[in-house]
Amino acid sequence: MVRVATYFAMTFGAFLFWQSLEKLHVWIALHQDEKLERLEKEREIKRLREELLAEAKERDSLA
Repeated sequence: MVRVATYFAMTFGAFLFWQSLEKLHVWIALHQDEKLERLEKEREIKRLREELLAEAKERDSLA
């Protein structure tokens, strides 16, 4: 009986450990995706800002 209970406890513990690791991996993946999206937005904003500054310089040089 002790062996059965020990086996059950170890199996249940392994299941809980596996589930917690899975949740951790999902959390890490979501935060990496958010970080990549933020970096892409920052690059786009920087590119647009540079384009606008270049256009403004062209208008100033023409005027």
